Amino acid sequence: MSQQKDGWGSRLGVILAVAGSAVGLGNFLRFPGQAAANGGGAFMIPYFCALLFLGIPIGWAEWTMGRYGGRKGFHSAPAIMGVIGKGPLFRYVGVIGVLIPLCVYFYYVFIESWCLGYFVKYLTGGIGVDPAAPMNTQAQQASDFWNGFIGTSKDGALFDGGHGGVLVFWLVTMALNVWFVFRGLSKGIENFCKWAMPAMAVIAIGVLIRVLTLPANELHPDQNVESGLAYMWNPDFTKLGDSQTWLAAAGQIFFSLSVGFGVIINYASYMKKKDDVVLSGLTASATNELFEVGFGGMITIPAAFIFMGATGIIGQGTFGLGFNTLPVVFAQMPGGNAIGALWFFMLFLAAITSSLSMLQPTLAFIEEALGCSRRKATALVASVAVAGSLYCLWFTGGTVGWGTIDDWVGTFLIVVLAFFQVVAFGWCFGVKRGLDEAHEGAQLRIPAFMSFILKYVAPAYLLTSIVLFAKDNLGAWWGKAFVPGHKGADGNVDYSPVGGYSLILVAAVTVGLVILTKIGAKRWKAAGLDLDGQRPPDDGPATGGAR
Repeated sequence: MSQQKDGWGSRLGVILAVAGSAVGLGNFLRFPGQAAANGGGAFMIPYFCALLFLGIPIGWAEWTMGRYGGRKGFHSAPAIMGVIGKGPLFRYVGVIGVLIPLCVYFYYVFIESWCLGYFVKYLTGGIGVDPAAPMNTQAQQASDFWNGFIGTSKDGALFDGGHGGVLVFWLVTMALNVWFVFRGLSKGIENFCKWAMPAMAVIAIGVLIRVLTLPANELHPDQNVESGLAYMWNPDFTKLGDSQTWLAAAGQIFFSLSVGFGVIINYASYMKKKDDVVLSGLTASATNELFEVGFGGMITIPAAFIFMGATGIIGQGTFGLGFNTLPVVFAQMPGGNAIGALWFFMLFLAAITSSLSMLQPTLAFIEEALGCSRRKATALVASVAVAGSLYCLWFTGGTVGWGTIDDWVGTFLIVVLAFFQVVAFGWCFGVKRGLDEAHEGAQLRIPAFMSFILKYVAPAYLLTSIVLFAKDNLGAWWGKAFVPGHKGADGNVDYSPVGGYSLILVAAVTVGLVILTKIGAKRWKAAGLDLDGQRPPDDGPATGGAR
């Protein structure tokens, strides 16, 4: 298979690439909002519990499955899941591991282009927020600019004229993504992440220092750095009795670490038998937490609290906090445009390290299923990615088009894939065998109690989450997409046919991937490869890996 020639140049490279896939907009924008809305310091208790007992263990399972699949000559989620799950059922479930990164990429690259656009705007004078205006007026100015910039007023707004800037930024962003992925793992993704991750850290440290040295709000002296940090870290213990706090914490861990996303299993498949997946997985997770808690939380929450108080944080949502609240904060800061430019450039770097990881699993799958060259696979993946992204660029009205894909694929299916992965690892492959495989070449040993977590606790937790989430959300989501006149919880009609179009798009992509998986399975069988994991790996000369 042609893609076997690809591989990582170093262990540091694969760690930074996996960390880069995890470090994204969710670290800097989603995490602070979740923490603020769920009890501040109290949220951190279930957050770290979820990290230790769900995120890291399931991440180790994905690293291990990926490396084992690579030893058998496979690099795509469908093929590797078929090996680990010992049959076609898990092979076709593995299609989700290609569907998620591909469909999320459709809209994520659009969001990525916002960050690049805002960086350029702040570099050249800002977005028009008047620091002398009342705070409510400033918030409205920031909101109006954002809504106009991304075309939320109606479908097709970006193509009406007056929005050309964001389309240019989208083209630049798309071209950069395709170029780095085409260059391969070592020359493209790894080299970029080796530069981008340290750059992000340096910028984040600089912005953090600026935030932590901000004076108190002159009109509200109680809104200062100390109060902002206290708001984040002092626990409201009553929130610990709310199941939503625990669910939100686990959801943030899954969203942040890229667990169940289909990326880790692909990246790890290029490692050698003796490459340390235990330490690599732990290091990647620790790097992600540094950016999420150490930088994202410590920058965003105190800065917003000083200038806008708690109301500037709670209920803003991921994009409201990043593109409505923070521009008002930057308008109040001395040198705010420079800080804003650094901030959005950092967000752009975080976004592009994530989006690169979304294209690579699909590209590897196409190479593997069709046996084509990387050039041809890149052309095919780029064509699908551009078409899907153009769909999201057209259906921007009310963010329904890409919001529906985010709900079904970028939220729900991640948990579904994580469930099937942990079942395949703990029950089909065998948790003892799996941990023995993980310990090949490992400098650290996974604690023995993790076998119980992986076999019983994680599957039970994920299955419960899936059932409860489906019960509470899927009916309403389906109604919004396909039932004319459907009303939301507020009693207002929330039906939009665009939601249905988005689900049809996802279904069409799914069918295409299933067909390719069937074609690939025939090729792999004809080549004498062990599709169903019935034989031990042939550990002859390694193909690819972290040298």
